[in-house]
Amino acid sequence: MGGHGFVRIDPAIERWIQMRGDTYKHFRWTPRTTLIGIYGLILFPGLIYTIASTEYIKWDWVGKRKGESLLRNPPPPAPVAEEE
Repeated sequence: MGGHGFVRIDPAIERWIQMRGDTYKHFRWTPRTTLIGIYGLILFPGLIYTIASTEYIKWDWVGKRKGESLLRNPPPPAPVAEEE
């Protein structure tokens, strides 16, 4: 019953699957992998956190009415010029 499928086994694909499964056994820290690790694990998340925190501080969605500014600290209104 089992193991007699209609798909022929390709040795190249089987070697590739085995290589992908054993990647952690052959990994080495090189200058390139170190830079990729620093960018991917430290700099990119730090950049995302910085952008998210500044935008979170900038806007205030709680208790706003129609026509009110969503900015947490809205700029003062412009003075009205009186016509003579």
